[in-house]
Amino acid sequence: MAGNDTSGLSSSLMEECCKVLSYQFKDKKLLTRCLTHTSAASTRLESNERLEFLGDAILGSVVCEMLYHQYPDAPEGELTRIKSNLVSRAYCTEISLALGLNRFLLIGKGVSDRGQIPRSILAGVIEAIVAGIYLDGGNEEAEAFIKRIMNENVEDSDKVAFVKNYKSLFQQYCQKIYGETPIYQVIDEKGPDHSKCFQIVATIEQKVFPPAWGGNKKEAEQKAAELALESLDEEKSDSPES
Repeated sequence: MAGNDTSGLSSSLMEECCKVLSYQFKDKKLLTRCLTHTSAASTRLESNERLEFLGDAILGSVVCEMLYHQYPDAPEGELTRIKSNLVSRAYCTEISLALGLNRFLLIGKGVSDRGQIPRSILAGVIEAIVAGIYLDGGNEEAEAFIKRIMNENVEDSDKVAFVKNYKSLFQQYCQKIYGETPIYQVIDEKGPDHSKCFQIVATIEQKVFPPAWGGNKKEAEQKAAELALESLDEEKSDSPES
């Protein structure tokens, strides 16, 4: 990572970053803002937060169009499921790591001292760069960038479509066996406000399942539901009747 120097990236790192992105920024200050986390910015407006907001919308729109043409026979529900996976924080984090964008990020000392950059920051920089390219080079350049980083994932989205929604599976099980919906409770949380991690436990009636950590509540709930299902499977396998 570039560290906590809020003056920006060196010219050599700027060029290297542009090569990684396969896009040459005309406005280098804009590129710097794309890579500046709030922890390293003088004010929130000088960080990449607003760019993330814009980039999220652009990314979602382009991916929707890609999937619409790639899967002409897929129903709306399936397209929505694939899209949600492709634009998720988890996928954006993997893309960010694959591109090595962590080398160029400008983050504050409090974050950099932890050694490992939070996944939410790595995911957010992809959205910020999408917006930056859109503002710097226009819609066609932004669309081309998104297609470059997403094409492999879109082509492999048959697998993405079948990623298990553990919360849905666990809810179906609970409603069938108990006639009730499971409850998810936050039992712990760590980290600063802009990058919190949550520990969540799933419960049904008096039964409490193993807790799980996640980069956000939604992720932690999915993991907690997965652990609950694994726990139920173990109980079945240990049962004398099985």
